[in-house]
Amino acid sequence: MPSRERNKFVKKNQVLELKIEDYAFGGKGIARIRSEEGDFVVFVPNTLPGQLVKAQISKSSKKYAEAKLIDVLESSEDEVEVPFQDIPGAPYIQLPIELQHQYKKESTLSLFKRIGKVANIEDLFDEFVSSPNVFHYRNKMEYGFSAIGYDRITKRDKDEFTLGFKRRGVWWMGDNLDKDSGLFDKQMEDVLKNIRAYCIDTGLPPWHGPKREGFFRYFVVRKSFKTDELLCNLVTTSGDLDQFDLEKFAAFLKGIFGERLAGLLHTINDETGDRTIATSGSIKLIYGKDKIVEELLGLNFEISMKSFFQTNPKCAEKLYSKVVEYVLEDKTKVDNTVVMDLFCGTGTIGQIVASKSENAKIVGVDIVASAIADAEKNAKRNHIEGLQFYAADVGKFLYAHPAYKNKIKTIILDPARAGIAPKTLQKIIALNADRMVYVSCNPATQARDTVLLREAGYEIKKISLVDQFPHTAHIETVVLFEK
Repeated sequence: MPSRERNKFVKKNQVLELKIEDYAFGGKGIARIRSEEGDFVVFVPNTLPGQLVKAQISKSSKKYAEAKLIDVLESSEDEVEVPFQDIPGAPYIQLPIELQHQYKKESTLSLFKRIGKVANIEDLFDEFVSSPNVFHYRNKMEYGFSAIGYDRITKRDKDEFTLGFKRRGVWWMGDNLDKDSGLFDKQMEDVLKNIRAYCIDTGLPPWHGPKREGFFRYFVVRKSFKTDELLCNLVTTSGDLDQFDLEKFAAFLKGIFGERLAGLLHTINDETGDRTIATSGSIKLIYGKDKIVEELLGLNFEISMKSFFQTNPKCAEKLYSKVVEYVLEDKTKVDNTVVMDLFCGTGTIGQIVASKSENAKIVGVDIVASAIADAEKNAKRNHIEGLQFYAADVGKFLYAHPAYKNKIKTIILDPARAGIAPKTLQKIIALNADRMVYVSCNPATQARDTVLLREAGYEIKKISLVDQFPHTAHIETVVLFEK
């Protein structure tokens, strides 16, 4: 068997100290190992130019390697002090927001040049939309229990009851959250240590990842920015449930949060896999109500523990306003025509477009039937007419509904992170719309799809970036394609 060519610089699992020199899309820092034969590149996610880091090689090829970050040994001179506890979910919280925006803009536009082959992408750039709340912007957080903790002084693991986040890159090790992380609700995170103390006092064990046993698994919280309410979900196994008083725990939470506590749910998850909501588990309401209401651009949406909803609702309003602006940019192309909202989920975008346009007919399509049921309920609650929702596969939609043939002039696309499968994209192109407004939470797949769309005669007219997740590598893009 021929051996695969390996590089001479690094081996898999090797631990190195690396100086980060540049920034690539997706929050990957670039380090270089120099030799007479030239530079060898190592990509390290969640790092910044100027940092000295300890990282472990996870993947290596002849030309480059990828490593996972173990620790930041020296900060970059661009970083500033912040009053928050550092967590894996906010790797760039110490970088001033203007610099975060600069890195995100440069690296995203370079993707469209490199992968999408759009040489003049800078000329098509419309706007960088920043998040209205740079801190405390999230409306949902999942805190995990663990029997193995992290000692921040010795930088080693220890047997300890923890409640917080997984240590970066280690699935079995918890790291206590002792104060506000700067991402979620300050009151909630400042008192999480009291909730941990309450659980420790019961004498029941937290989840032990390697042994796959324990009682406490997760504490999940959703927040409404409209009402300031908190909806909590305690996830445990069923084993020692007779020794835990759920009503007493609800009264404890009520004592802390008062009227802010909308409800407490209890989920049983006996699966060994690491998920908050088990596929076979049960969920039960212990106190209060099981839903909270959030508002987006004047419309109300009911959110349960399981429903998908934008994590940063204040910024989602800005994202959707940009989508509506692109959809309605030329009224003549929308009035008395059909606007199709594909991958519509619970119908948020379609409802907002319908509420802003009097004469357009909006059709929402998603393959997930339960999402369509939610979309119909939401539209009814918001008294929005002129909307039709269909649970259907995009490829078969026109066969099932021939009345829409050649009537669809604008398509709104908001696919999941994996982007649009090439076969599905061909079916979308076959709908023959004049224009597409393509929203993406993964610009790398969108840049890839741009090649196919341009071959089909669609050109980029405008592109905007929306910073939905400050202090992370994520960025959302809104692109207007026209034939």
